[in-house]
Amino acid sequence: MLAYIIRRILYAIPILIGVNIIVFVLFFVINSPDGMARSILGEKNITQEDVDNWKRQNGYHLPLFFNTAAAGVAKKFTQTIFFQKSAKLFVFDFGVSDTNNLDITSQIWERMWASLTIAVPTFLLGLLVNITISMIVAYYRATYVDFWGTIVAVIIMSVSQLFYIIGGQWLFGKLFRLFPISGYDAGVELLKFVILPVVIGILSGIGGGIRFYRTIFLEEVNRDYVRTARAKGMSESVVLFKHALKNAMIPILTNVVLAIPFLFMGSLVMEAFFAIPGLGSFTIEAIQAQDFAIVRSMVYLGSVLYIVGLLMTDISYTLVDPRIRFD
Repeated sequence: MLAYIIRRILYAIPILIGVNIIVFVLFFVINSPDGMARSILGEKNITQEDVDNWKRQNGYHLPLFFNTAAAGVAKKFTQTIFFQKSAKLFVFDFGVSDTNNLDITSQIWERMWASLTIAVPTFLLGLLVNITISMIVAYYRATYVDFWGTIVAVIIMSVSQLFYIIGGQWLFGKLFRLFPISGYDAGVELLKFVILPVVIGILSGIGGGIRFYRTIFLEEVNRDYVRTARAKGMSESVVLFKHALKNAMIPILTNVVLAIPFLFMGSLVMEAFFAIPGLGSFTIEAIQAQDFAIVRSMVYLGSVLYIVGLLMTDISYTLVDPRIRFD
C-alpha cells in the first residue's frame, strides 16, 4: 500500500509542474506585464513611463525566463519573472497583491476559515441528507416514493442557485426576519449568519445529490451478491443499508473526496450574496480590481487542491477495496 501511495504522489509532481507552467503562460505570455499595468492604471492618459514605473514597483520589469543582464549564472535564472512570480508558488509563497501590497498568503489563511464555516456544515449535512434520502428512494424503487422523489429531485436541480439565494434572503431575512440577509461575525453571533447560507446550500444541491446516489444504489441492488443475500433470507433494509451501501463506497468516495478541496476555496456566488469574507469573495474582489497577483494565486491554489483531491481519491480507494493496493 505504501508503494501505491508513493507512486500516486510521484505522478502528481509532473502534473503540478505543468499546472504552474500553464498558469504562468496565461498570466505573463498571453497577457503581458504591459497589459496588466494598463488594465490596473487605466487606458486613458497613461504614458509608457507610468507603465514602466508600475512594473518596476511590482517586480514585473524583469525578463520572463532568462536575465542576460544579471551577474552570475544563478541570478540569470532567479532574477526573472518566472522564478519570482511562478516558481515560488511551489512553496506557496504567493507574494503581495498588485493593488494594495497585502500579503496574499496571510489573506488566504485568514479568509479560509470564513469559507470553511459555511462550506463544511453544508458539505457534511448535505452528504448525510443526500445519501439518506437516496437510500430511501432506492428502497422504495418502482413505487410512488421513487417516482415522485425523482421528479422533485429533477425540479430542484433544474432551478438556479441564485433563485434559492434570493428567495431565501427575501423569505427568511426580509419577510419573516429570522436571519440577517447578509453579513458575518465571530463568536456566538456567527451562528445567525451561518444558518441561512448552509440551509440554502443543502437545498440547492439536494436534487443532483439524490439523482447521483440513487443511481449508484440502484446499480448495486441488481448485482449478484444482493440476490444471494436476499436468497439467504436477509431483509431488504439489511441488504440495502448494510451490503449495498458498503459496496457503493468507491463511487461515493470519488464524489466526496473530490469535493473536499473545494471547501477551502469557498463559493463565489454564495459568499458574494451573503457578504461572507471568504476565499470566494476574495477572488471576486480581485477580479473586479484586476489584481492579477491574487487571481493568479487563487487559480494555482485551486489547481493544487484539485490534484490533492485526486490523490486523496486514489488513496481512499485502498481503504474500501484492498485489491487496488496491488494494482
